[in-house]
Amino acid sequence: MIFPDFDPVALQLGPLAIRWYGLMYLAGFAAAWWLGRARARRPGAVISPAQMDDLLFYAALGVILGGRLGYILFYDFESWLADPVQIFRVWEGGMSFHGGFLGVLVGMWWYGRRIGRAFFALTDFIAPLVPLGLLAGRIGNFINGELWGAPGSVPWAMQLSCANHPSVCWDKLLLAPSSVLTPPLHPTQLYEAALEGLVLFLLLWFFSARPRPVMAVSGLFLLGYGLFRFMVEFLRMPDAHLGYLAYGWVTMGQLLSAPMMLAGVVLLILAYRKTES
Repeated sequence: MIFPDFDPVALQLGPLAIRWYGLMYLAGFAAAWWLGRARARRPGAVISPAQMDDLLFYAALGVILGGRLGYILFYDFESWLADPVQIFRVWEGGMSFHGGFLGVLVGMWWYGRRIGRAFFALTDFIAPLVPLGLLAGRIGNFINGELWGAPGSVPWAMQLSCANHPSVCWDKLLLAPSSVLTPPLHPTQLYEAALEGLVLFLLLWFFSARPRPVMAVSGLFLLGYGLFRFMVEFLRMPDAHLGYLAYGWVTMGQLLSAPMMLAGVVLLILAYRKTES
């Protein structure tokens, strides 16, 4: 199967290019806002529907600033030292989920202080909404033709044009200069969209449909995301300039996801221990 090489620009308005990746972010925020307002109408909700508008602003700010800073710190620090201004060139790409996640946590702490709500009450509220943004973002990665997996023999593996994806061919796969196409590659963006997006959303949505102890929903999110991301990283090719960090298989994504799994287990234990005492 040949990757169709989508045009990353959805709409060109004179000098303004509206990209699919940006539209996917907007779609994720819009879906989270709509479902968040629906959740806020439930009896006993931690925030009101009107407050959901402000919460989304703080969360979006955390995603964008944290995601960009996280990418620079975790994945491209040496390049940033050589060219510090690149942090502002967001149109060139480079966003980190783990950085965006930390940014959202800061945003929830900040907003919680403003409205007098406990930190974990807010994180429990937004946790089921986050996978919608992950789903949209991974589809954006697929449209952009980035974050590919290793070669694989599954029927849905895709070959890329070396002319259109030189970094995959020459930097990651180290193919011969005469190569026209890559070997079939795992579309790990779609695996992550399915697991971190759809499956995690359904898991958290139905888990949180009934009253749960404080921290339980947040703990399940951390455990679920960390586990799914850790699994997919076994198939995903690491960034060429980072490679594997240890043992010929440990990636930066796994290194950053392992503490999430541990924190998730700890939060779930603390949440249910509180209810028993």
